[in-house]
Amino acid sequence: MLLSVLALPLKAQEGDFLRRTHIIFSGGAMNYIGDLNNQSALTMPDYAFGLGLRTSMGNRWAVRYEAAYGNVHSGDYIDRRNLSFRSKIFEAAALGEFSFWNYGVGATDKTWVFYMYGGLGLFYFNPQASYLDAAGTEYWVDLQPLCTEGQGSQAYPDRKPYRRLQLMLPFGVGMKARLNKTFSVSIEYGFRKTWTDYLDDVSTTYVETSVLEQMASDPELAVMLADRSGEVVEGYVNAPGIMRGDDSLDDWYAYLHLSIGINLETLLGWTRSKRCKL
Repeated sequence: MLLSVLALPLKAQEGDFLRRTHIIFSGGAMNYIGDLNNQSALTMPDYAFGLGLRTSMGNRWAVRYEAAYGNVHSGDYIDRRNLSFRSKIFEAAALGEFSFWNYGVGATDKTWVFYMYGGLGLFYFNPQASYLDAAGTEYWVDLQPLCTEGQGSQAYPDRKPYRRLQLMLPFGVGMKARLNKTFSVSIEYGFRKTWTDYLDDVSTTYVETSVLEQMASDPELAVMLADRSGEVVEGYVNAPGIMRGDDSLDDWYAYLHLSIGINLETLLGWTRSKRCKL
């Protein structure tokens, strides 16, 4: 009897949490902002999708936990430099949302609202470049182990090997709407501020061939992919110290997506009723 009485508040809290929470399925596009597209936020988008939970904390505030997977890539806007890359992005973040009008559980004045969000997250990236072998077969190569700008060498002690798992700061704006008690939709655009300039494996200057031969996991491949100008202008080689990238600005990426939310209370009630009928 006592255990049943003590369990009542817990069940009430659980029901309230489920009523205030939606599971979110999203799909859209990511794009990169950095040295290889002249810091443009609107070029070369690639696909992305995600999964998350949004819990209303009142009529204006909500918290969200989400994970997303996407791809980014870019070609070179400086033709002679001839550098390009692609990278998969895995991210996970905790976010807070603020709605500009009342929207949460019990709010009746608005079925849709604009909102802004921000938080903190982690992301994993792995820049790759393609090259053709003598037979004309295309291969994609991980660039980080090649130390294309002398990272980790004694000749450039200030250039440390970059980590592929790093912090990022997500923020942006969106619009969300309740379709009914069960479903909601939202559209959102946001930026990911990073603390690395190597999302594209391009940051500082060209280095001596001897440095690449000493540091890289594959010296021949490192020399080939660190300076690709000779593929555009035959015989051209950039001298050590010439700018390969601009290290005054870190790289960013952006995420545009459409989401569908399903209320957990309704979803779990539906699954329970289905199990009872079996």
